[in-house]
Amino acid sequence: MGQSVSEIAEAIGAEAFGDLSIEISGVAEPADAGPTDLALATRRKYADGLSAGRARAAMLWQGADWQALGLEAAIIPARPRFAMAGLTAALDKGPGYAPGIHPSAIIGEGAEIGADVAIGPYCVIGAGVRIGAGSTLGPQVYVGPDSEIGADALLHVGVKIGPRVRIGARLIAHPGATIGMDGFSFVTPEVNAVEQARDSLGADVDAVGQSWVRIHSLGAVEIGDDVELGCNTCVDAGTIRATRIGNGTKIDNLGHIGHNVVIGHDCLFAGMVGVAGSSVVGNHVVLGGKVGVTDNTTVGDRVVAGGASVILSKVPAGRVVLGYPAVRMDQHVEIYKAMRRLPRMMEDFAAMKARIDALDAGE
Repeated sequence: MGQSVSEIAEAIGAEAFGDLSIEISGVAEPADAGPTDLALATRRKYADGLSAGRARAAMLWQGADWQALGLEAAIIPARPRFAMAGLTAALDKGPGYAPGIHPSAIIGEGAEIGADVAIGPYCVIGAGVRIGAGSTLGPQVYVGPDSEIGADALLHVGVKIGPRVRIGARLIAHPGATIGMDGFSFVTPEVNAVEQARDSLGADVDAVGQSWVRIHSLGAVEIGDDVELGCNTCVDAGTIRATRIGNGTKIDNLGHIGHNVVIGHDCLFAGMVGVAGSSVVGNHVVLGGKVGVTDNTTVGDRVVAGGASVILSKVPAGRVVLGYPAVRMDQHVEIYKAMRRLPRMMEDFAAMKARIDALDAGE
C-alpha cells in the first residue's frame, strides 16, 4: 500500500505542490521511474532523465520549475540529501521478520523479554538476559548470559552478543555482527620480539621464540543509544574494563573495534575501519574506508581521516588527515605530488651526475 504525495511531504517536513493525492508506492531514478514512483531528481543535472521515465511526481531541488518539467506534483525539501533519510524511512517495508517468539527459540532461565518483542527461529537467549520492549531479533541470533539490550533494537540474522554486554535503545546490528567476545590479547613468559621491536623502533630483535598465552577478557562491552553496526563488524570485550561506544555512532561493514577502545558519540566509520586496543576516539569523528588506528593512541573530536589512512600517533581535535602515516591532508597532497615528480627528478639528477663525472674525467 502506497502513500500520497501529501503524506510523504508531511512526514519529511517538505513543501509539496500540484496534485497531492497521487499515490506513491516506491522511489526510483528519473529515467527508471513509473507512474507510482517518486522520481529523485534532487539536482538540476538529474532533471533530463524525467523525460525518459513515466513519473508523475518527483522530489526536486529548491527553485525547480516542476510544471515545466512535465510533472503533476512535486516535493521540494529545504535540504534534499537530509530529506532522503525521512523519505527512505517512510517507504521502507522493513526486513520482514515475523512477530512473536518462534517455537524453535531457546530462552534461558530468568530472561526478561519486554512487550512486543519478536524473536526469530533458532535464536538462543541466555540466562538473565533483558531485552527491551519493541525489539526484533532475526533468525539465529545469540545473546549471552546477563546481557541487556534496550528498547526497539533490531538484530538481523546471525548477530552474536557475548555475556554481560550492555546496549542502549534502538541498536541496529546487521547480519553477522559480533559484540563482546574475547579481545585479541596474548603474552609470553619472557620479553618477546614484539616488545623488543616496540622499544627499539627498528633494531633487529634477538628474543627467543615462545608460545603465546591468552589474557582473558574479564570486561564486556557498553554501547549507547542509536548505534548501528554493519555486517560482520566485531566489537571486542575489554580486558578488565568495558569497551565503550557512545550514542549515535555508526560503523559500516567489516569494522573491528579492539579491546578497551573508547569511542565517543556520533562518530561515523566506513567499511573495514580498524581501531586497535586501548585507543580513544573522540566525538563526531569520521574515518573513511580501511582507516586503521594504532593501539594506545588518541584521536580528537571532529577529526576526519580520508580512506586508507593509517593513524600512528595522536591526532588533535578538528584535524583532517590522509595517508600512511596519516598527516594533515594538505601536507599529504604535497608529499604525493613530490613523489610523482621523483622519477623525473632522478633522471635530472643522473644527467647532472654524468656531466659532473665527465668534467672530473677531463681534469
